[in-house]
Amino acid sequence: MRIVTLIGSIVGSKTRTAIKHTANLIADSYPEHEVTTIDLHDYHLPFSEGINYLDLHGDALYVTKTIMEADAIIIGTPIFQASIPGTLKNVFDLLPVNAFQDKVVSIVVTAGSSKHYLVPEQQLKPILAYMKAQIVQTYVFIEEMDFDKQTIINDDVQFRLERLVEDTIMSVESHRIIREQKEASYDF
Repeated sequence: MRIVTLIGSIVGSKTRTAIKHTANLIADSYPEHEVTTIDLHDYHLPFSEGINYLDLHGDALYVTKTIMEADAIIIGTPIFQASIPGTLKNVFDLLPVNAFQDKVVSIVVTAGSSKHYLVPEQQLKPILAYMKAQIVQTYVFIEEMDFDKQTIINDDVQFRLERLVEDTIMSVESHRIIREQKEASYDF
């Protein structure tokens, strides 16, 4: 199974810390799966021009192709001004409409305030649903007080991240079985 963990911002450390922790959980608990972390800080992506992602070049082609080849994507995003960052939205715009079809997508959110709890529900999940994602419904919301010196200090957050990883992998496996059964039911 190919899993991409995506750090959806080019600034800040909390989302980076949460996603690196999540990637380490996958590597430790599920070493048979391939994990690739894409940190948007490390890539230069042009603004979307509406072209096919296979016609992109350099970093943009690598990022979009890696996402398209994944079985699961764990998106990490901060909340800025009660919204997802433009860098993350640009990644979605670089991808085709059905980019997440037959893929499981889960969400890790970092925010400075509990007031931003519903931003993933109102902004991120509708985009993912439009792009045909199988969304893990329970996302992990992490506040500023859950971090200290680029470390997650809240045991509950760590438990929820472990559960998110488990739910993501189980969802991929379940959807694979369902697709195989459906394909086997055809007579041709």
